[in-house]
Amino acid sequence: METRELHARTAAPTDPLAFVNEISEWLTKPIAEVDAAYAGEAREILLAGIRGLNDEALIGNQKAFYAQQLLLARIYRLHTLIPDGPTAEGSVVVHEITRLIEDATAHAEDARIEPGLLNEAPEDPHAYLSWLKRLARGHRVFKHAYYHEFIRDQATADDLRTYVMQESVVDGRFDDLLAMMQVGTSGAAKMEIAANFWDEMGNGDLEQVHTLLFNKIFEVFEIPEDELERSLTANALLSGNLAVMLSRYRQFYPEAVGFLGMTEWMVPDRFVQVVHAWERLGLPDIGIVYHRLHITIDSQHAAGWFHNVVVPAAESARMRRAIARGTLWRLNSSARYLDERMPVAAV
Repeated sequence: METRELHARTAAPTDPLAFVNEISEWLTKPIAEVDAAYAGEAREILLAGIRGLNDEALIGNQKAFYAQQLLLARIYRLHTLIPDGPTAEGSVVVHEITRLIEDATAHAEDARIEPGLLNEAPEDPHAYLSWLKRLARGHRVFKHAYYHEFIRDQATADDLRTYVMQESVVDGRFDDLLAMMQVGTSGAAKMEIAANFWDEMGNGDLEQVHTLLFNKIFEVFEIPEDELERSLTANALLSGNLAVMLSRYRQFYPEAVGFLGMTEWMVPDRFVQVVHAWERLGLPDIGIVYHRLHITIDSQHAAGWFHNVVVPAAESARMRRAIARGTLWRLNSSARYLDERMPVAAV
């Protein structure tokens, strides 16, 4: 991209998706080529465009929000997938873009946390854990109508097909999230994360690896890989991006504890509704093994996570605040995602 083409992008791009698609083309170029193309003035104009995109997303421009999260998801693939050719992973320019979007995303999630709520956390670790659970039980996302009414009793096979694609951003790579977040941990926390990861790995049985079981659903519904990205909504992309962001950075470890812990705690109740729908529709049994398995396993994982990861960490005021922050990011983002799914899925 030449500098003259970038001059119009000193503020929010007029076509957010086209802007993001142009940047995305550079993600499969060698690092040196990308950094050379976006040097000097070209880099400043590009980053101004990213800031403009972030500003528009923050004030509710849905096209900008979708483009913002789509670009972040594409960048995260550089760090979570093995490439078959050169990529821009490690590029200074890509790193700058990433940090701008991550900071904007974190700011948006923090703005949705009720003022003063994080200051209400009890100091005693066990009381703190009870407080976290009360937060979740009192949140509107708890036993959301999308699962308890729509999925359970109304969803068609096509609705479940759509549901699976949206859920792939977290369920389809939970093992990798655990692998990333455990780096630097020790003691009971490391052992708990390791045990969780080993369960995800089918306890050593390749045929029982959870991501493979999840992908069986794609086979039932004949979902091609290239359809996945096209199907994802902005809020689905956000859910996956938050999970990756919190898991890959050591500074966000306590937020990941809250985010992933709450994810596992909510899974069993949600998956009971999915299994009910699957059986109601008479769909092939091979496609629901993953969900049946996680109804039991995630109940055990959540209990272990709370007592071996959350409670020991909650001795620290900094960790308590950050774990609660990650928990609320998960609850709030999940609520928006499920609210969105209701009218979309019911059409």
